[in-house]
Amino acid sequence: MRIAILGATSEIAKDLVLSFSALSQHVLVLYARRPEVVLQWLANSDLTAKYAVANFTAFSVDEHFDVLINFVGVGNPAQAAVMGASIFDVTLKYDELALDYVRQHPQCRYIFLSSGAVYGSSFDAPVNQNTKSTVAINDLQSQDWYGIAKLYAECRHRALPHLSIVDVRVFNYFSHTQDMNSRFLITDIARAIRDNTVLKTSAEKNVRDYVHPKDFFSLIYGILMASKINLAVDCYSASPICKSILLYEMQKRFELQYEVSNAVACLNSTGVKEFYYSLNTIAGQFLYKPSLTSLEGITQEIGLFINHKNSFEK
Repeated sequence: MRIAILGATSEIAKDLVLSFSALSQHVLVLYARRPEVVLQWLANSDLTAKYAVANFTAFSVDEHFDVLINFVGVGNPAQAAVMGASIFDVTLKYDELALDYVRQHPQCRYIFLSSGAVYGSSFDAPVNQNTKSTVAINDLQSQDWYGIAKLYAECRHRALPHLSIVDVRVFNYFSHTQDMNSRFLITDIARAIRDNTVLKTSAEKNVRDYVHPKDFFSLIYGILMASKINLAVDCYSASPICKSILLYEMQKRFELQYEVSNAVACLNSTGVKEFYYSLNTIAGQFLYKPSLTSLEGITQEIGLFINHKNSFEK
């Protein structure tokens, strides 16, 4: 199977490439706006000889691919806030690049990395298969741009039912390889553990569902192996976790020091999300069954992150 990875500088894309590297029957071509970053990462991962890397200008409809996987976008809430409305242009540009290809090669599958933000900017309950997307059309805020850009892309995809397009909505994802300087609760926790500092966090209550790289790969591979179809699926772990339990467990397992205060503001560049996870298990039709709970996945990855830091210091 010949697979094009669009947006190969993405941390989640890199994890997927690492997972694919154990399977010799698949050929991957990695496209990026900054190919030099991908080349350096491949060298650091001892994968330079295994995969080709190219700028998007080299992407052509004349090449043969069985699958396109589109990771282009932002994975950092601070970056999403800085990009503002320009996220519409970026999302549309690279989505149209992929759609042009599959229109001319309808046998090719297209997997688009979407987001739970397509449901709207507020989550006062977990979403499910019957949840409707809500857009405050007469009171749009900058925090809405990211979700609307993904929603618009999904609508375009459903309007092409004859093509095999699967939108994979990621709610939360955590890996020891990701940028720990990004502003998420989980990365704030990881930095505090690493640096032996006190995490100061808001009193905001929330529940999150963190998908592990192993389970994300399992879902993607299940989609590739299934019959061609056009639909959207939500990512989920074996079980979500609430903030208070997460903090307690990180304290118990990694000696996290933390303070909860009403004076601490939280970054909500895509909206307040008290219950940011999904009960929609339609991904099960791809034989997807997550092997790890959110807590198990986080514990594994923070353990790897801390061990890597300790090994580096030695």
